[in-house]
Amino acid sequence: MTFTRRVSSCFSQFLGFANRSFNSYKLPGDPSSSPSLTYGIHIFHCPDEVGIVAKLSECIASRGGNILGADVFVPQNKNVFYSRSEFVFDPVRWRRKQMDEDFLKLSSMFSAIRSVVRVPALDPKFKIAVLASKQDHCLVDLLYGWQEGRLPVDITCVISNHHRGPNNNVMHFLERNGIPYHYLHTTEENKRESEILELVLNTDFLVLSGQFLRTYGKDVINIHHGLLPSFKGGNPCKQAFDAGVKLIGATSHFVTEELDSGPIIEQMVERVSHKDNLQSFLQKSENLEKQCLAKALRWYCELRVLPYEENRTVVF
Repeated sequence: MTFTRRVSSCFSQFLGFANRSFNSYKLPGDPSSSPSLTYGIHIFHCPDEVGIVAKLSECIASRGGNILGADVFVPQNKNVFYSRSEFVFDPVRWRRKQMDEDFLKLSSMFSAIRSVVRVPALDPKFKIAVLASKQDHCLVDLLYGWQEGRLPVDITCVISNHHRGPNNNVMHFLERNGIPYHYLHTTEENKRESEILELVLNTDFLVLSGQFLRTYGKDVINIHHGLLPSFKGGNPCKQAFDAGVKLIGATSHFVTEELDSGPIIEQMVERVSHKDNLQSFLQKSENLEKQCLAKALRWYCELRVLPYEENRTVVF
């Protein structure tokens, strides 16, 4: 299964900050501050130099905001800086448009490669499309997570090259919630990429051709039922079973033109033994896939995932 902010690569992806409420949070030493503060996230990626953290802190504090937590990563001998900050602020004192302008000034000051600020309570949810395979387990888990409010996304549609009949439970769920389902029969000669592209152009987040990825131009997240880089391609569980592995896994990664080789977001593993057969391999693998995909999507929406070097990620 794959997602669009790019969709997935093969036809084959709360905001809950801790469980803490900020409704009664007040800024220290400011009795006039609003009793209701709003939560924000900012990520920053730029060439490393002295004073970046100080300027980021000053930007938030100068508008009456308060930093709740900050993560910084400066790789050795790389001259590059990554950070992710969580903060609260009074939206009356720091307007959303002004916030963008303030962080844009910092971006210019430090020649930032990436600077993104997100206020979940004020900003639109991420729009995603889901490219689903014949198996339902990841799709069902995603849909129920969305229904329960654990994923801060709007699902625009589900696209698959496998037909699902009208009595299918997934189809009933999609119909009840007004989510369109598009069945596109594909072949090696015709992957229906132009039609898929038309369906996903208004999303924020397919193996499809490099031309498709370049045209779509956004992130695609895929779930692979194997511990990459081992067992790439089709039927990885059977490959792992035949190899006699003692650990099986699942990998969530960004899609690139090369099959199952994009930057890895998350991996999960479970021990297996000689007592397992292929069916128990598959059952354990499916459970890992659901958990791994949910984590990757949640982290992406929480701005925890940043590109690092050519084929790696920083995950705060």
